Amino acid sequence: MFVGDDDSVQIVRLLDQTLTSIDGVSVREATEALDLLSTKLPHFPYRLLSIASGSENPSLKVAAATYLKNFTRKSTGTEGTISEVSKEFKDQLLLALLQAEPAVLKVLLELLHIVVVSEFVRKNAWPKLVPELRSAIEKSSLISSSNSSWSTVNALMVLLTVVKPFQYFLQPKLAKEPVPQQLESIAREILVPLVSVLHRLIDKALTTHGWDELELEKTLHIICKCLYFSVKSHMPSALSPLLGSFCQDMIRILDSLSFDWSVTPSDGYLIRSKAGKRSLLLFCTLVSRHRKYSDKLVPEIINCSMKIVKHSSNIGKLGCLTERIISLAFDVISRVMEIGPGWRLLSPHFSFLLDSAIFPALVLNERDISEWEEDADEFIRKNLPSELEEISGWRDDLFTARRSAMNLLCVLAMSKGPPVSTTNTASPAACKRKKGEKNRGNNQRCMGDLLVLPFLSKFPVPSKSYKLDASTSAAYFGVLMAYGSLQEFIQEQNPEYVASFVRTRVLPIYSTPDCSPYLVASANWVLGELASCLPEEMNADVFSSLLKALAMPDQVEISCYPVRFSAAGGIGSLLENEYQPPELLPLLQFITGKIGNEEDEDSMLFQLLKSVVESGNQDIAMHIPYIVSSLVSNMLKFMHPSEDPWSQVCFSPAFLKFFAYIEVSTT
Repeated sequence: MFVGDDDSVQIVRLLDQTLTSIDGVSVREATEALDLLSTKLPHFPYRLLSIASGSENPSLKVAAATYLKNFTRKSTGTEGTISEVSKEFKDQLLLALLQAEPAVLKVLLELLHIVVVSEFVRKNAWPKLVPELRSAIEKSSLISSSNSSWSTVNALMVLLTVVKPFQYFLQPKLAKEPVPQQLESIAREILVPLVSVLHRLIDKALTTHGWDELELEKTLHIICKCLYFSVKSHMPSALSPLLGSFCQDMIRILDSLSFDWSVTPSDGYLIRSKAGKRSLLLFCTLVSRHRKYSDKLVPEIINCSMKIVKHSSNIGKLGCLTERIISLAFDVISRVMEIGPGWRLLSPHFSFLLDSAIFPALVLNERDISEWEEDADEFIRKNLPSELEEISGWRDDLFTARRSAMNLLCVLAMSKGPPVSTTNTASPAACKRKKGEKNRGNNQRCMGDLLVLPFLSKFPVPSKSYKLDASTSAAYFGVLMAYGSLQEFIQEQNPEYVASFVRTRVLPIYSTPDCSPYLVASANWVLGELASCLPEEMNADVFSSLLKALAMPDQVEISCYPVRFSAAGGIGSLLENEYQPPELLPLLQFITGKIGNEEDEDSMLFQLLKSVVESGNQDIAMHIPYIVSSLVSNMLKFMHPSEDPWSQVCFSPAFLKFFAYIEVSTT
């Protein structure tokens, strides 16, 4: 129980006032009083820490921890260092962390991060941190045989907070930054012993039936995260000899996962899955950054990843976390394929990969259809990304198995054999290729020619004489997604090939009666992706097809918004690649006539209109009055009479941005 002096009681009262007051004035007054006390009381941080760790009121604990965190952050100087943090305070903070409840622990870890970065990472002024943390982990409840009040999960979360800053290079301007002394110390004193602990705990977890031991699963997950962050940029010398040991243990974790979509996962299984996800991230890092140490591990990493990606046919039924694991397994294989030993080991399995892993991930599935109807914007972000919509970071944030499979397909198609490093006898000029020069220095054919395109050609294209049923239509959706991912490979082909490919494999979709909207949308996206390499004589036909798709109305049971959106994106890509429609006015009339009909599509149409204006150069100037008058006329239809007319006006941000652009471009 918390028992404090008069000053502590006053702090408790003010913190409670910030929690219970219903008006902002009282909260502000209490906060200002706390700010004043922080400058007067010499042991103010200690009192807050005592309340955060000793109060019986959970909300008060969190409030005290939060104020202490913010107080510490405000004390941080311009160099990112804190003016003074005493050893006594750091000791008390570490003790509070080891015994904190989850809600308080989360806030105190944020406080610890501030202190660690300042005192340990930048100033290296906390020499006792590593030995004290090692002692705390050894004496914690799950690792020590005695009944300890110190939580193993809490102790490992402290370790994770200490290791995390070292996941990045501290001096990125250095050509080769040495491993920081602090990270070497953490690896030698704590991580090396934890590798044997990880092995022992995995043995225990795999022999336990069910997933009920949550603390055990959390411990495995946190140890995996600590190991991952410790090698993400650097390779501590004490860890490199143990890579084989803990990688084999991580493979055991991955092998224990189930991809049975019919079983609802328990909390323990979800935590185990997070440990598996972290293991795959670590494999990606080892293959990409630490080949000197990881090449001998590649065969086992490949076998583990291949077992996972064969479940890609079920991604439409699996949960997001399980799909992310499949996605990462594809990423691991992509990284491995780009190194010589990995290519040689994978090459016998290329046909299996394409037929049983990559292509099943591309085929239209039940989740796609559901997302198309219930959240079309999410479907577009995942499958039909376009520059038209202002989506931040979709390439990095939307981790899907389909995206990773498409990336692997591109790597496979572009590969010609095991990658080799440049030898000393080779001329530097011979190893370089000028920008825009076709990569045809030798007669060795790409796997795209030998394997990928022949495989995709087995699937019939819809046409006037050949309509596809639901299953074959879903498969051709996958074919189109594959073509879109092969942009880099197709760019390397000659113009005659590209023209023939587009005419025979993509454009027939637009002339097929009652063709599936899913296929039309994906065909639009493919044409947009290939806009930069289309032969000039193809542009008119492609533009005509995309314009037809842009006008596609909704069907009785299917919305065609993704079709129209992807068509707008495709047209925008054509215009960006300097295609000029023979007549601008019909296109402008169509776009301006549609604006205002569907609020959800206005942003897309304004972005397309902006692309048209940007690409039209001087030809567009004569049409500006028409564009403005048409848009104003459309907007006036939605304004109702009122005593205060402006109260009825609510223009979309896209509308305002477009008019701002018009004003700038015409002045």
